[in-house]
Amino acid sequence: MYLIAYLDRNNVGFARVGMEHTLGLNDAAYGLGAGIFFVGYVIMEIPSNAGMYRFGARKWMARILISWGILAVAMAFVVGESSFYILRFLLGAAEAGFFPAVLFYFTLWVPAAHRAGVLGLFVLAQPVANALGSPLSGLLLNLDGTLGLRGWQWMFIVEGIPAVILGVLAPRLLTDRPADARWLARDEREWLTRTMDAENAVKESTSRHPFLAGLKDRRAIAYGLMNLGMVCGIYGLGLWLPSIVGALGTFSNTQLGLLVMLPYAAAIPCVYYWSKRADRTGRRAWHASISMITAAVGLVGAGFLLAVHPILALAFLTIAAIGIYSAVAPFLAMPSAVFAGAAAAAGLGLVNSLGNIGGFVSPYIVGLIKTSTGNTQIALVFLAGCLALTGLIVYRYAHSRPEGNVSAATAPHPSR
Repeated sequence: MYLIAYLDRNNVGFARVGMEHTLGLNDAAYGLGAGIFFVGYVIMEIPSNAGMYRFGARKWMARILISWGILAVAMAFVVGESSFYILRFLLGAAEAGFFPAVLFYFTLWVPAAHRAGVLGLFVLAQPVANALGSPLSGLLLNLDGTLGLRGWQWMFIVEGIPAVILGVLAPRLLTDRPADARWLARDEREWLTRTMDAENAVKESTSRHPFLAGLKDRRAIAYGLMNLGMVCGIYGLGLWLPSIVGALGTFSNTQLGLLVMLPYAAAIPCVYYWSKRADRTGRRAWHASISMITAAVGLVGAGFLLAVHPILALAFLTIAAIGIYSAVAPFLAMPSAVFAGAAAAAGLGLVNSLGNIGGFVSPYIVGLIKTSTGNTQIALVFLAGCLALTGLIVYRYAHSRPEGNVSAATAPHPSR
């Protein structure tokens, strides 16, 4: 599900060139439209999480999938700047709540000692979606003129439909709690239910209004602001990478898709290994911090090499992608270990909501920098600064906290 979501969220990066010619969008207009997705996302995040807690994560994720799939297809029919902005805003509002709903779902299913590793498998969807979506988007752009539609229109239609189909199937594929999972053996169900109930009982808020307590928790605010810095790097790079790589030479749509795929493909095994290592050592804050700083080094190196050595610049962009995506799982494992129940729905929603402000800020600022200076180097240094500063803050804040530096633990299995 997240793979489809990420594909629909970032395919606008490939559509940019075609939309620029068809609709007359400049870099600043594209950056605003790419970023305004997150304005809708942030505004609707907390209300969406309240709905998720009311109706259950399984049903709510299905609702989100169907609504964003319809709007993703509708993106094919924008006619100018205004409709581009409106549909990107609505797409963000429709997807709001999906990621924290998944994090909340994991607090019901995955013991804390294993959560970074499981989150690592989940966030693999980000580089996988970009690795698969890059050549796919390049191929779909080659359909330009088929049935009277532009290539970018075909891309939005073909990549949006799977979300609707998956949304219809999701309620049948998922169960809300371990106790309802008939595909588990009885002893596994009972063990997992006992384990999760015991963990969540310790973290459950004693407030009469736990949802509000989660929103006011200082830890949620702190992790949300740190998430903002990390997300600046993720979307500042992700939404502009096709344009940055395209400027390295003259490429066909297919060639561009394959080149953009390389940084994401390299990130996939690194994300898996790093998230498992974070669980094994318990040093989540260190793993998240060093990943962000590595990404910053990659962005600075790429910025200085773009004009003089395209191959080395692409290598540094690959280092940046590895660092950015490897940071996500160990970072998000920390706030997800803090909350339970309604407080988790609210607190994790706030972490994600504050973080996604960065999804608006960074693409827009990158677009403004490129439009006003024509210089990609300055934009990449800006993103590097966001990540380096955030990495240092993450380590300073979380390395001595229980969720950021836990002793390596292996939860017992019912068969032991």
